[in-house]
Order: sequence, then structure tokens, then C-alpha cells
Amino acid sequence: MFVFWGDGSQAAKDLVNAIVVRSTENFNWTFIFILAVVFYVYWSEIHKKNTEIVCAGLALYGVHWLYEIANAVIAHIFGYPLWSVSNASTTFILLIGVSWELSMMFSLAGIISFKMLPQDRTKRYFAKNGKKGISCKLVGAIEMALLFALFESFLAGTSNHSFIWVYKWWGVLPVFITTYIPFFLASNYVPDMAPKKRKIFLIVEWALVAVLLCILIPTGVI
Repeated sequence: MFVFWGDGSQAAKDLVNAIVVRSTENFNWTFIFILAVVFYVYWSEIHKKNTEIVCAGLALYGVHWLYEIANAVIAHIFGYPLWSVSNASTTFILLIGVSWELSMMFSLAGIISFKMLPQDRTKRYFAKNGKKGISCKLVGAIEMALLFALFESFLAGTSNHSFIWVYKWWGVLPVFITTYIPFFLASNYVPDMAPKKRKIFLIVEWALVAVLLCILIPTGVI
């Protein structure tokens, strides 16, 4: 049921080789429904002027796109990505490692993580006897990262191969440390930056995403 590491098998490689990126063969109306839900969530927060919440969502989502672009570049250079999704598991594959449904989930993950933080985001755990303790934002990021890594482990074990890990050294532990912790650090810390720094972070992040996509997709790299 749970898979904790890639197995390097030919079967896994065959699944990756069969992936058709941006094919509409499996397209259906759930694509539109999911998009509508995401729009509703963001515009509800914008209407309420919850700037910090919107920034949390955009910060994580931008990091997500940078990781997916890097993963697709790895696939182009080395033959296989660190992670990928199967044709059978989705209505639309955006890049070799991310489906439409997964990407839309990540567009909301930062909002969810930020809302799960204590109302007082300066709270620190284990702070006593002069010790500074651990920031609730760091603890929250680690907790969410662990949850997502374990769920990815479940997806890697599904019969339709929702997630595919090819490399034997890639699995739950590296996903947890190198991928999901940075995701949720972005969503938990960026909103509390000074407004100017927060604006610069988001502009640079999303400008980089846009430039990379505009260059790498037309050239066939990703």
C-alpha cells in the first residue's frame, strides 16, 4: 500500500516512457470544476483583503513550479525525472512530474498551511528557562511536509501508479527533506516578511517561473 523508495525497475521506467505531456486524451470536465474551486478560494481571500493568506498560497505555488521545472529538466538530461505521474491517474499532465489535479492542490496547499498556524504566529514551542524555543511556523512546515511525504508514499503505491519513482535513492525521506519542507517554509514565512521584501520575493519567483516556461516549453526541453 505504501512505497517508500523507488525500485529502479524496468516496469517503472516503462511507465515513465509512456507519459504523454499535455495530451488531451484523458481530458474531462473535472478540469474546469477544480479550476473554479481554486478561483473561488483566491478571490474570496482577495475580497476579504487577506493579503497574507494570498501571499502564502502564491509563495508555495511558485516554489512548486520551480521544483517541477527542475524535475522536468532532470528528466530531459538524465532520461528520467525524480518523480512523475502516470497517464492513467489524471485528466491532464502539465509537466512530466505534475498533473493538473496535483498542481491545483498545491495552489491551495500554502493557504491551508498558513491558516493552520496559531493565531499568534510569533509563538514558540519549548521556550522556557531562557531558551528561545522553536518557531510555530517551522514546526508547522515540518508537520505539513511529513504529512505530504507520507501521502506521496501512498500515491506511489496505488494501482494506477499515481506517482512513479524510478531512482532507488529517491523516496519518502528525500521528498520530505528537500521538497516539502521548502514548500511549507515558503508558505509559512513569506507572508510575514516586510511588505516590500514580500513583494520582491513573489515578483522574482513568478517572473523566473514565467521565463523558464516560456523558454523551455517551446524548445522542447520540458
